[in-house]
Amino acid sequence: MRTLQNLNFPKAMAELLPKLFGQALEIVLIVSVVAFVLAILFGFLFALGRLSHHKILNGILVVFQEFIRGTPLLVQLVYIYYVFPLFVEIIAYWCGNPTFKCTLSATVAGVIGLTINYGTYISEVIRSAILAIDKGQTEAALALGFSKRQAMFRIVIPQAFRNSIPVFGNYLLTLVKDTSLMAYITAPELLQTTKAYISQTFTTIESYSILAVVYLVICLILSGLLKVAERKLVRRR
Repeated sequence: MRTLQNLNFPKAMAELLPKLFGQALEIVLIVSVVAFVLAILFGFLFALGRLSHHKILNGILVVFQEFIRGTPLLVQLVYIYYVFPLFVEIIAYWCGNPTFKCTLSATVAGVIGLTINYGTYISEVIRSAILAIDKGQTEAALALGFSKRQAMFRIVIPQAFRNSIPVFGNYLLTLVKDTSLMAYITAPELLQTTKAYISQTFTTIESYSILAVVYLVICLILSGLLKVAERKLVRRR
């Protein structure tokens, strides 16, 4: 009861919200946009590799895909931030440069981790969308004089991407929320900023409640924008 009596939401909002809507929100938005764009590019290239008839390449990609799917995103972020630079330094040592030091900022490590993780999942969306396109369209394109590459890039892939847009939107929403995991590699995003504020004020209930509402508002706005984009896409079709 004493805890409830000491709650002070107005004060917490006045002090915490400016911090959240400053650098913290900027980092979340930048990381989300950059990682999502790179994830789509990564996923597209990954999907093309999985669709190729090169058995060795296919085998390597399948193993990599299973590794990413079988490990948590948080572990991947921690590994990239703490372990990957050490591997680079070891390689530099073997190459005759023992004084080389490799460091990654938490933001860069977050972008890399989110790109690889989401790109791997998105690759399956793109691959499935490509395989779902009627093969008759490719055969018709070949009959009209298109090469296999032209048929793929001019006929099949554009349709596959359009069909995948709703799924991409869901992944974007999830990616925005998963930026909170960057707090565990010390990136000054929303969660990390909130934790720093709590350590100074001990306003645990107020601060985490405010953070939850902020994420909810961000995702509701983004969800609304995605629905508008989907409606426009349907009208164009």
